[in-house]
Amino acid sequence: MSAARRGAALAALGAVALLAGCADLGYYWQSASGHLGLMRAARPVPQWLEDPATSDALKAKLALAQRIRAFAVAELGLPDNASYKSYADLHRNAVLWNVVAAPPHSLTLKTWCFPVAGCVGYRGYYDEAAAKAEAATQQAQGLESAVYPVPAYSTLGWMNWAGGDPLLSTFIGYPEGELARLVFHELAHQVLYVPDDTMFNESFATAVERIGGARWLKTQASEAARLDYAQFDDRRQQFRALTADTRRALDAVYHSPEAKAQDWPAVDAKKAAAMAEFRQRFALLRAGWTGPRQGAYDGWVARANNAMFGAQAAYDELVPGFEALFEREGEDWPRFYAAVKRLAEMPKLERRQALGAPARSQPLAALR
Repeated sequence: MSAARRGAALAALGAVALLAGCADLGYYWQSASGHLGLMRAARPVPQWLEDPATSDALKAKLALAQRIRAFAVAELGLPDNASYKSYADLHRNAVLWNVVAAPPHSLTLKTWCFPVAGCVGYRGYYDEAAAKAEAATQQAQGLESAVYPVPAYSTLGWMNWAGGDPLLSTFIGYPEGELARLVFHELAHQVLYVPDDTMFNESFATAVERIGGARWLKTQASEAARLDYAQFDDRRQQFRALTADTRRALDAVYHSPEAKAQDWPAVDAKKAAAMAEFRQRFALLRAGWTGPRQGAYDGWVARANNAMFGAQAAYDELVPGFEALFEREGEDWPRFYAAVKRLAEMPKLERRQALGAPARSQPLAALR
């Protein structure tokens, strides 16, 4: 990035930080400086491909990512802009770490509010230690909290003028099917983003990644890539079915007669039983898996609590509704996006119900 563009980007990010007021200035400064560091590390993909110091393996992944990027535009109707045409090596295993928190008797995530993005059910940090400190603060306030690594995020198209969102070392090594899904997911956020509705935004992007990923694998990938993807996706669907079952069980506990009577010891006993069943069922699933990614969900299960289940719901809950909408629109991407934008204009509860969300998946209250 040129010095002039770096300066302009810093000014823009600094202005966003000031919008939040002095109380959160430290947090917004780490966000601005963290993103600026990412952009500073990025170079156009052709430069990496021409650099003799770039490994053959990385060159192959970068070339694949550019084919995926072109497919996203030509076949999925996703934006054709500067994003994912550069690459940055971050020399760490995550681009940032998200903190999530929820009450001990609810799956409703605490929300944090930001300029532009609105209120979301997570708070991101470029430093893992800072994220863990924030999680500890939430625990001290009586909430269940967790920290999880994030391989990529979207600037929603706001930074395309400054070079866009780069490909990152945190995900470039993913298997082909997973790499395609991630690129499609993040680009989907540039099609549509609704402030104050994390579940709508993430479920929409997940639907795009799933439908688009299936098309990529069917028409572009090798048989070996399809087999590799199928094996891992089967595990992913098993795990998501298990977490969905557990969310329903926990939701039933938190809406039980005991909860309405505020008999919290009885509620806690039922909650503990649901969590124990979750871990027992996961252990049985895991025992049937083999290969290098057998432990892919171990970290998730270790952190599992109301906050983690609430965060997972944001990515899963409305996906079937979006997939059904895609079919109703004749599997036509422009028509689908137009229909989603119409939904986005509706009140939150109405658009979620239009997508088939059960009544109890709606937040009981916003926590800020």
